[in-house]
Amino acid sequence: MRVEAVVEVRLTEDKKKVLKALENVFTPVNIREEPSDVGVVLISTCDGHKCLEKLRGAIWRQGIQDAARSVISKGVVGEDTVIFSINKQAAYVGVVSFVTEPGESPLGPITFTVKTSNVRQFIDWLAPRTYRGKVYYEAPPPD
Repeated sequence: MRVEAVVEVRLTEDKKKVLKALENVFTPVNIREEPSDVGVVLISTCDGHKCLEKLRGAIWRQGIQDAARSVISKGVVGEDTVIFSINKQAAYVGVVSFVTEPGESPLGPITFTVKTSNVRQFIDWLAPRTYRGKVYYEAPPPD
């Protein structure tokens, strides 16, 4: 599994705070900066499920597995890719809030692109189905 997280750092933002928001939900192995019209873009990558453990933990801690599953499932692109976004400001305080509409996150979202050989297993691991608030199947981590 390969994960890429992309987040804008606008000219009015503190790069350290944006990096903190990213690192509250993601453990990047590599981070590179690219210039953009509104500041810079941080592009962070990693291989394997470990880098998404913070995001998974926040989803579970907040008890939003079903909502997360619904949003993430809508982001399936092709047979091996999932794209979803979360609110950068919420991530700064360790909370996961999914962005489903353009402009919903005024300072721009954190956008994740996950490439995996088994999309269904990835979704089942990150945000499993629940019944009456209890997870009834916990999938093993994806490739």
